[in-house]
Amino acid sequence: MKFGKSVCIINVGGARYTFPQDVMKDFPLRRLSRLHSCASEREVLEVCDDYDRERNEFFFDRHAEAFGFLMLYAQHGTLRFAPHMCELSFYNEMLYWGLESSHLEFCCQRRLDERMSDTYTRFSEEDRCAEPELPRARRDSKWLERMRRTFEEPTSSVAAQILASVSVIFVIVSMVMLCASTLPDWKTAESNVVEEHRIIEAVCIGWFTAECIVRFIVSRDKCEFVRRPLNIIDLLAITPYYISVTMTVLTGENSQLQRAGVTLRVLRMMRIFWVIKLARHFLGLQTLGLTLRRCYREMVMLLVFICVAMAIFGALAQLLEHGLDLKSGNEEYASIPAACWWVIISMTTVGYGDMYPITVPGRVLGGLCVVSGIVLLALPITFIYHSFVQCYHELKFRSARCTRSLSAEFLN
Repeated sequence: MKFGKSVCIINVGGARYTFPQDVMKDFPLRRLSRLHSCASEREVLEVCDDYDRERNEFFFDRHAEAFGFLMLYAQHGTLRFAPHMCELSFYNEMLYWGLESSHLEFCCQRRLDERMSDTYTRFSEEDRCAEPELPRARRDSKWLERMRRTFEEPTSSVAAQILASVSVIFVIVSMVMLCASTLPDWKTAESNVVEEHRIIEAVCIGWFTAECIVRFIVSRDKCEFVRRPLNIIDLLAITPYYISVTMTVLTGENSQLQRAGVTLRVLRMMRIFWVIKLARHFLGLQTLGLTLRRCYREMVMLLVFICVAMAIFGALAQLLEHGLDLKSGNEEYASIPAACWWVIISMTTVGYGDMYPITVPGRVLGGLCVVSGIVLLALPITFIYHSFVQCYHELKFRSARCTRSLSAEFLN
């Protein structure tokens, strides 16, 4: 903020809060942090409802009690609904101040999702009306934002849906060609269809490359674009093709290195990452990715449980099956790492039958291992399941909101 005093006063519905300007710069509530970048009173009045220059006081005609709970979130990082207040009204206040449903605690997110599922209130329009008008320089670049939404949000418009459908078709064609190229009959007829195969493969790669380049150009933050997991997967799927083509040109098509090169075969199989590109267009894969990202602590807990159980049961199984009688013991349990393989397939109830205990103590231990596996795996999976349901309802609501907007756009 390039005017006023070093301390500013925020007045929300009669409740006054005092902040140093340095704190306002990185404040968790985006609407308040925008005040720090305002260079004139006109820009300030686009953010707040009124401004007193003498006292450097900013007035907001909003719900004072709801703002108090948002301030608790800014101080302690925990956000819950205000008691005796409608969930939808509180969520509307959150959107006004620049927060999303993901900032709520898990129990409150479920309450909000259930309420939103029963009603069809469109908060996106309210939030859009609450935002100030864009300057002319930013209005001139609206086509970039439309391009970004077209490539990033498949349900945002008719053009985005068409583009997503074409991309899915290319992914399916690429996967069919990759799978068919490993068939024995395909290898026999490779001399006749190799050119057609290369053309189709080149067209698919060209489409993926052009799509990735356009999305990079129209993205808001280039560094953030590179860090996103789906964009990293796109690069992992596209890059091996150009590396393999370069190696083919350098080594020759029929060279011994080309025929026996393990590197080229590995690079070719890396194109299976194209399947993950479908996550951009299918809600189920997006739900899976969002669940894994939010439940990484539970996933680590699950791995720790399995590793501890493997160490205990693996050592006991090696002792009971082989360690007590080195001459006539079960040779498949000759080492603890070998016994750990038996433990992991027993705990997950897979039971390949490739190795099994033959002594009575070993079988008793095997029964305990199976039962322990069921219990240990069930404990963290419960949390993962609830998070999956939460993520599914959240993404489903967002998708339905975009679909309703698309339907209105199509009818108009």
